[in-house]
Amino acid sequence: MNKADDVFGLAAEFESHIDLLRAAEKSYEQGYRKMDAYTPFPIEGLAEALGKRNRVPLMALIGGIIGGAGAYYMMWYANVVSYPINIGGRPLHSWPAFIPITFELTVLCAGLTAFFGSLGTCGLPKPYHPMFNLTEFERASQDRFFLCIEAHDAIFEPKKTREFLQGLNPVRVTEVPK
Repeated sequence: MNKADDVFGLAAEFESHIDLLRAAEKSYEQGYRKMDAYTPFPIEGLAEALGKRNRVPLMALIGGIIGGAGAYYMMWYANVVSYPINIGGRPLHSWPAFIPITFELTVLCAGLTAFFGSLGTCGLPKPYHPMFNLTEFERASQDRFFLCIEAHDAIFEPKKTREFLQGLNPVRVTEVPK
C-alpha cells in the first residue's frame, strides 16, 4: 500500500446529487469503507449508499428506558422506603401517581441522549477538517457534491483510487492534504 502520511484522501466533485449517490454506491461495491460525502442538502439514501448506520434512535431508546426506570425507582424509593407516609389510606406504592414524572423524565432523557448522541456520532463540534483545505470545498454548501475516500481505508492506493474516482465522471478529483 502506498499511503502518503500528508494526504487525508481523495475527493471527487460532482454537479448533481444523483451522480454523487451513484458514485457512493459504486465505491461501496468496490470495497471502500472509509469515505464520506459532503452536500448542500440532505440526500435520501446517501447514508445507506456509504454503508453508514444510524445509531441515534437506539441510543435515544436506551436513554429513555434508563430515564423512565430511574424516575420510577426514585419515586418508589422516596415514597415506600425512605419516607413512607400513609395519606388517606392509599397504598405506599401508588403507581398511578408516578406516571406523570416517569413520562416526563423518559422524554427528557431520550431527548438529551438523542442530542448528545447525534453530536458524538457526527464528531461534533469539529472546528477543523482536512476537507476545508480545498478551495473548491466552499461550494459544498452551495451547489456541489463531494465524495472523499480517506487514505486510511484498507484498500486505498493513491493511483488506483484516483483512476477509480475519475471513472465515475466527476467534475474533478482532488488530493486532500491533512
